[in-house]
Amino acid sequence: MQAASGGSVADNANSNARSDRARDHLANERTFLAWVRTGAAIVVFGFAIGRFSIAMRQLAAFGGHPVRTLGLSVWMGAGSIVAGVLLVVAGLVRYRKTRAQLDSATFEPAGFVVDLVTILTVVFGLVLAGYLIYTEKSLG
Repeated sequence: MQAASGGSVADNANSNARSDRARDHLANERTFLAWVRTGAAIVVFGFAIGRFSIAMRQLAAFGGHPVRTLGLSVWMGAGSIVAGVLLVVAGLVRYRKTRAQLDSATFEPAGFVVDLVTILTVVFGLVLAGYLIYTEKSLG
């Protein structure tokens, strides 16, 4: 049996299957790169938090003002850097797992990882908000 494009129906089915497989793998790679971009942004954000805190203490000391701080900004920045690195590692693990599932036609969508990243992001955001409020009240 010939398909409209001149090839057999089986040839078209194989071509479509290869195209779908390539599309799935490319989508997996794009998702991994999104994990990497997000992780890198969190690392840079953490560095900015920590470095800004250090710069502010140095500026206050240089101006002869007493430095009143618990040093939480540096720890929050370091925690953010570690979280960003862990996010990239989690993205790599997810990429490799999804690639193996796509190759064996046993793909299962992620549930726990997405929930965990969401919960950690919300907790980190609430901690940052609480810290900002605490800092504002202690300076005022």
